[in-house]
Amino acid sequence: MVTSAHEGLHRIFQDRPEILSPVFGILGVQLPAKATVDAVTTDVTETRPLERRVDTVLRVGPSDGEDFLLAIESQSGKVAGKEESWAYYVAYLQAKFRLPVLLLVICQDSATAKWAVGPFDCGTRGWTALRVYPLVAGPDNLPVITDARTAAKNYALAVLSALAHARSPHRDAILEAIASALQELQETDPESAGYFFEFLEITLGKTPAGEKWNEIMSFVSYFPGRGTVRETAYLEGEVKGEARGEAKGILTVLDVRGIAVSASVRERITSCTDLDRVDAWLERSRTVERAEDLFADDPDVPAADPEQA
Repeated sequence: MVTSAHEGLHRIFQDRPEILSPVFGILGVQLPAKATVDAVTTDVTETRPLERRVDTVLRVGPSDGEDFLLAIESQSGKVAGKEESWAYYVAYLQAKFRLPVLLLVICQDSATAKWAVGPFDCGTRGWTALRVYPLVAGPDNLPVITDARTAAKNYALAVLSALAHARSPHRDAILEAIASALQELQETDPESAGYFFEFLEITLGKTPAGEKWNEIMSFVSYFPGRGTVRETAYLEGEVKGEARGEAKGILTVLDVRGIAVSASVRERITSCTDLDRVDAWLERSRTVERAEDLFADDPDVPAADPEQA
């Protein structure tokens, strides 16, 4: 079951891929400073009755070697049979994309991290056909960051530190350091500050650490109408959520009416966060003859050349 906290955990890798550099360093995997990171479809389903999805799959293009895939899974506890799924993910992704595959598992407690490190074998009668060695990040190898200046040097790593050590005695100090650093970031990069605030609020949830985080942020930065981290994150989330719902409605209407939707049109609909524009598209979806006609009256779409009509 995918929860909001689960969703928030792996979204950070897709939206803020710079977090990969320090995590790779901690795990002892060499990755140059210059590398491209692109999201890859997480669907590893082969037949309709069998559905499997990796949390996040990234294609990493280091400047000093061949591309590879990074499959990222989050684990809050030991799950029976999960190791078989991981072996399947690695084998399937390698076969599909013809690229090397690394598996990174993010854990929130030491016991889960010790289990997740494996190795996990597939074989019988003394013969191993497949062995999986996940990379594991958790409280035993992610640093405890309790200084605001250190947190400000790498916000993403500080946030993961808070998640990994949410049950430790250092919890409050870590969260207070991050809150102080985010207050400074708010002045120069409110979008990133809002993202990290939202990430922690979602992933920590209703745990004691989550309650502490809400307490800190309510005291330090929640002043309605002042464009604070908390308010910005909340309002942007509300608008994006409504836009996603409207976009789904548009695609449903077009599907019911039997109107084909190209990949470019689908991308434009689902990526739009302008609620007024999406509302207009939803209204037009009931009458247009082609999906492209949704955008006919948009001001940013150039008028058709009469000589080419």
